[in-house]
Amino acid sequence: MTLPLLVAALLAATFGLPWLRPAFAWLFPDLDSPVYEQDSFSDLLLGHLEVVALSSAVCVLAGVAAGVLVTRPAGREFRGLAETVAAVGQAFPPVAVLALAVPAMGFGLEPAVVALALYGVLPVLQNTIAGLEGAPAPALTAARGMGMTPGQVLRRVELPLAAPVILAGIRTSVVIGTGTAAIASTVGAKTLGLPIIVGLNGSNTAYVLQGAVLVALLAVTLDQGFEALAGWSTRWRG
Repeated sequence: MTLPLLVAALLAATFGLPWLRPAFAWLFPDLDSPVYEQDSFSDLLLGHLEVVALSSAVCVLAGVAAGVLVTRPAGREFRGLAETVAAVGQAFPPVAVLALAVPAMGFGLEPAVVALALYGVLPVLQNTIAGLEGAPAPALTAARGMGMTPGQVLRRVELPLAAPVILAGIRTSVVIGTGTAAIASTVGAKTLGLPIIVGLNGSNTAYVLQGAVLVALLAVTLDQGFEALAGWSTRWRG
């Protein structure tokens, strides 16, 4: 029941915060505007989800494809390069990536997706490699003995067996991206980070609190969603 409760809490907070103006006015009596009203929280939530979904899609496609490539005989020599590039992408601060991307791509969604994709691809790549390399040798031998081609072995045996490990990497990447996506509002993307940034610029603690609570609720909800998905996939495979 954890996931439904979290979803309900997220929706209640998203649509209910404007109704809590008296409570925020009491908590922050010195503020003229105790509740963020420049954009609706529902629009900010949808924008945040869009940024996370697009960047996560890029992470999954790039991370899984690179992981498959470097675990094949023809691509093993590129493993070190792929892991280094992914590690540098996560080590490089997303804010710095945004600063470099904006002059080339302009303000908006695109630089935010690029920054978050670079930041989140490492766990997907690492878990894809670990999952594929952890496939039981007897299962692979049996598949080859049945006359399967390398492509069939990959699709029908290796990837299904590696799926739980890959899913764990995707889960980590998505949760990291959900929290980090708040900074995307610094380059014009509409996310739940907007109240936080406006609040920091205007010394409005209430705005910061409202944005932070929604980002945290969204991250925890997505994390529990992946946990439920992992449990379902385990039961299905069983």
